[in-house]
Amino acid sequence: MLPGIEPLNPLLHLPAQKLTLGCPVLDRLLRGGLPVGSVTEIAGESAAGKTQLCLQLLLAALLPPSSGGLSAASLFIHSEFPFPLRRLRALSSSSSAADPLDHIFVAAAHSPDDLLSLLATADGLLARPPTHLPVRLIVVDSIAALFRSDFDNNPKDLKKRSFLFFKIAAKLKEQARRFGSVVVVTNQVVDVVGFEEGANGQRVGNYTSLWSSGRRVCPALGLSWANCVNTRLFLSRKDEVADDGGSSRTRRWMQVVFAPHLPEASCELVIVREGVCGIEPQSRRTMAGHATSKRLAMASLDVT
Repeated sequence: MLPGIEPLNPLLHLPAQKLTLGCPVLDRLLRGGLPVGSVTEIAGESAAGKTQLCLQLLLAALLPPSSGGLSAASLFIHSEFPFPLRRLRALSSSSSAADPLDHIFVAAAHSPDDLLSLLATADGLLARPPTHLPVRLIVVDSIAALFRSDFDNNPKDLKKRSFLFFKIAAKLKEQARRFGSVVVVTNQVVDVVGFEEGANGQRVGNYTSLWSSGRRVCPALGLSWANCVNTRLFLSRKDEVADDGGSSRTRRWMQVVFAPHLPEASCELVIVREGVCGIEPQSRRTMAGHATSKRLAMASLDVT
């Protein structure tokens, strides 16, 4: 690079401020948490823990910056019904913030056009928040559900779908940059058939190592949507039977598929009543023991 010439790609200069995931182990995996000013996708099959992690982020955003938060309220747009209010209340019971649910705004989207309309309306919420806290976290759970049945597999519909991808992503990125927000979008997965590297032979990140429940999978919505997000995280799960053949438990992992500021890496995690927690690598042997396996099996929740 020539002296005095800086790269124009803004992703190479992500803001220093990040939002904690509410767990020091997961924060270390992501080098501090989710970056402000960009779009992070969390992909995974049903019961991998996507929504659980999003609910945890809603509460983490309320924390002060000294604790990894944003001192901010959140907007949660859901397309999967019903909204998990009961689980959010359970998680918020351990929150240090006063009345945390008063700073979480919830809206339902039923179609891609509905989501675009909500995002346009959200500009007013972000610019003039109704509480004393700014709104600096936007969650869309999930993007794939909005495109599940509205489009056929023909050139016209595929072109329209890609256009909506880019329009939604552009709006989310604009809001992330303009309001200094963290944007999180969840995505589902589809099974990979054959031995192509990546989706339809196109490699985006380390697709060849994405497995969940014993199946090779890849995030839904294809290459067009993959190019719309800045960071892609993958949550996987695997059911295991203990060595004694009695109790069983579900093991889960978070994996970095691609990110402009992160290497490919992964971390095991567990979901308990208190939330989503990463597992230190040196703890795996202990957790493989019968007593710990039984405890985790009792504590683990059936999550999405």
